[in-house]
Amino acid sequence: MRVEVVDVGPRDGLQNEDKTLVPETRAELCDRLAAAGLPRVEAASFVNPKRVPQMAGAEEVMAAIDRRPGTLYSGLVLNERGYERAVEAGVDEVRYAFPVSETFAQRNQNTTVEDATQLASRLVERSRLDGVRVSITLSAAFGDPFDGPVEPGHVLRIAEKVAAANPDEVILADTIGVGVPAQVRELVGGVLDFGSTVGCHFHDTRNTGIANAMVAVESGATVLDAAVGGTGGCPFAPRATGNIATEDLVYLLHGMGHETSIDLDALIEVAEWMAQQLGKELPGQVYKAGNFV
Repeated sequence: MRVEVVDVGPRDGLQNEDKTLVPETRAELCDRLAAAGLPRVEAASFVNPKRVPQMAGAEEVMAAIDRRPGTLYSGLVLNERGYERAVEAGVDEVRYAFPVSETFAQRNQNTTVEDATQLASRLVERSRLDGVRVSITLSAAFGDPFDGPVEPGHVLRIAEKVAAANPDEVILADTIGVGVPAQVRELVGGVLDFGSTVGCHFHDTRNTGIANAMVAVESGATVLDAAVGGTGGCPFAPRATGNIATEDLVYLLHGMGHETSIDLDALIEVAEWMAQQLGKELPGQVYKAGNFV
């Protein structure tokens, strides 16, 4: 089975780092990921740079990318203005994300869950007119940093409303890395029942990310987010740590017989380069251990 891997390193991977990389370096990261065969790269975040200074210069990143045929370049947005900026910057895909809990929605985006859900529908409609793909991410779908555990039924009620708008995919995000495989199985299966393509976004805060990714695929998810080197975290979610490492995920997927179109050896080189840019060892394991063939 083919699994589409989306590298979110240039966005989620860098938004919580102490060292801020200039737009040209972030664009080079996108280029290197595309050259390694990544079919989709989350290149930038169209958010207020005063709140997330690591993501300043999103338009500059998009302009500096040497676009590679076969790779889709997306931008994260949190509101309608972000959507407009992303489309004007020339993204292939808009990825709109909102938390499923009220406290986090207020703190992260100054909105309510109901208003954010309605905006999801409007952005899907706008994306069709603008000719861009659109994905809707339900953040903190497995647990919330402020309100605690999140009931699967609550997530699925929101997902059903989102799915009714017919986005290209619905992504379930474990923003703070608290989910376990049983939750993954229930949520992925539930969203599939709404007729949507399902993606998942896992963080490895409690060492469950790769296990969750495997269960997601076994349950029918066909899209998985990951960040090269295992970088990442949410500036507004206490104790959130890195994403699952793209190279670790690809190693596992290939070993399980899944197709990804990604050159793992080339991807390992990108992780090594990334560690040099950030000046530290990254959380990923495969880039340190190497491939095994």
